[in-house]
Amino acid sequence: MLAALASESSLDAFLESFRDGSLERDGWTHAAHVTVAAAWLYEEPATALDRLRAVIRRHNEACGVANSASTGYHETLTRLWADRIAGTLDGRQHRLEAVREAVARYGEDSGLFRRYYSFDVVRSAAARREWMEPDLPG
Repeated sequence: MLAALASESSLDAFLESFRDGSLERDGWTHAAHVTVAAAWLYEEPATALDRLRAVIRRHNEACGVANSASTGYHETLTRLWADRIAGTLDGRQHRLEAVREAVARYGEDSGLFRRYYSFDVVRSAAARREWMEPDLPG
C-alpha cells in the first residue's frame, strides 16, 4: 500500500505534493496516478478530468518529461482510467476508503488498457492528443 493511503492527512499531503510539483518523478507510479484520479473523482467528479489533464501535464514538465506526440500526457489513457476508476467509487464511502478501493483494484493493473486498445492506437499521436474510442472489445 502506498504510504499516502495510511490516513486522510497522508493522502492530503500526497495530493498536495502532486499539485505543487514537489512529488518526485519516481513517485509518479501507476498506483499514484490511480490515487490522484480516485481522490479527485470522489471530491469533484465534474471537474476531475480537467484537473487531471492540467496537473499531469504540469507535473510532467516539472520532472523534465515533454508532453509531445510521443511522450508525456496521454488523453485516451487518462480518460479510460478516469472512467474505470469513477465506476469503482461509491458515494456512501469516505474518500480514503474509496481511494483505497480504487488502488486495490487498479493500482497494480497498469496494463488494463490493452484489453481495450491495440498497440497501434495507444502509440498513435492522435490517441495521445485526443480521446479515441476503444478498438478492442474489452
